Amino acid sequence: MREIRQALLAADVSYKVVKDFVRDLSEKAVGEEVLRSVTPGQQVVKIVHDALVELMGPVDHTIHWASKGPTVILMAGLQGTGKTTTCAKLARFLKKKGKHPLLVAADVKRPAAVEQLKTLGGQIGVPVYSEEGGRPPMICKRAVKHAAANGQDVVILDTAGRLAIDREMMDEVRAVARKVDPQEIFLVCDAMTGQDAVNSAKAFDEELALTGVILTKLDGDARGGAAMSVKAVTGKPIKYAGLGEKLEDFAEFHPDRMAGRILGMGDIVSLVEKAQEAIDQEQAQEQAAKLFAGSFDMEDFLGLFDQMKKLGSMKKVLEQAGPGFAQFTEGMSGEEMEKEMARTKAMILSMTPKERYRPEILDVSRRRRIARGSGTSLDDVNRLLKEFKLVRKQFKQLGQQGGIAGKLAMRGVRKRKKRRMKDLLGKGGLPGELGGLPDSGDAAGRTRGRRKKKKKKKRR
Repeated sequence: MREIRQALLAADVSYKVVKDFVRDLSEKAVGEEVLRSVTPGQQVVKIVHDALVELMGPVDHTIHWASKGPTVILMAGLQGTGKTTTCAKLARFLKKKGKHPLLVAADVKRPAAVEQLKTLGGQIGVPVYSEEGGRPPMICKRAVKHAAANGQDVVILDTAGRLAIDREMMDEVRAVARKVDPQEIFLVCDAMTGQDAVNSAKAFDEELALTGVILTKLDGDARGGAAMSVKAVTGKPIKYAGLGEKLEDFAEFHPDRMAGRILGMGDIVSLVEKAQEAIDQEQAQEQAAKLFAGSFDMEDFLGLFDQMKKLGSMKKVLEQAGPGFAQFTEGMSGEEMEKEMARTKAMILSMTPKERYRPEILDVSRRRRIARGSGTSLDDVNRLLKEFKLVRKQFKQLGQQGGIAGKLAMRGVRKRKKRRMKDLLGKGGLPGELGGLPDSGDAAGRTRGRRKKKKKKKRR
């Protein structure tokens, strides 16, 4: 229990919440029957995980749509929590769901807030309503009428924030709520602020009839303990989470994934979902098939780099994948990892297409040329080829063991053979650069045969 308490405090969970949680958990864990296949420690971790999910749940991503006229969503929060950006992210998210949102610039206090929202609206193709010199409650009221007249079915109000809770801000937000009677009032909280997020959530909850919370900056160093604290203090469901700086880094909140993150177990499910959106599935399947068949070449390796880059920083990807992968980032900054990837990519780009397709032909002279061309050393090139060969061998063995990997490999091989034969028949010849098929009987194949005979004669 002491280790659990330390882990929760390290994840920025409120001390009072941790104290109550550990007390309740101790009562629940004592007397629990330990399963045969796990240790008591593992059993406790499972109990903790389930309790965290229960505390941050239940899952509720629903929005109460207005029966008549546009649905109004009021966004409240302190300055610096990413409220304006979150308004644009939510608008983009709802637009992908088939809605027609309207963004309203009701933050007339912060310099450039209106221009920022207009810029973000332009990037996602969502109109922005703004007025010069008006009062926020009346701006919002006229914006709702404008939305109804122009066919927009969702109105997202970006209200003013302050660096700290003050009476003027609260009065203004409550005045806006009275004028437009929103269906949803979302509090935007910065997950990086930890204890301060709890204090601001409590203050807003006392003044406004909050219907949900949106956590931002969950891609930062904090493990997300604010999620546990905010839910425990307000009792309001956490609806969505901001997972990065880009407008597409926005998703529905899942308590089970956050529980794993708080306990340091990573968030592999979110990573997989992000990969599904960013990566070309057909290309990924083909690369996986070639990998398990042992025919993965340097050209595929290069394509894999481009695919991974779509997921963002390699360091963040490995950390999100969990402790088993996070170990590769130890003692290495994100910038250093990116540099290492750039060096590897430079070495592959310094190879000819034939060398990428058949790395086994890389003799010492070719390796020296690659090192000069990529600005690296011969040792770097040797290390790359050695690691590449080892990875290819291991995956080939895995593919030969059968199961899903083996089936995937064989299916990929058959598809590749059919496609290649079709390409060759269409071109009326075989590509000499790649060497053609082994049993093709083409000119390139005969040439290789003659070369082998000459080598044998020399050896004799």
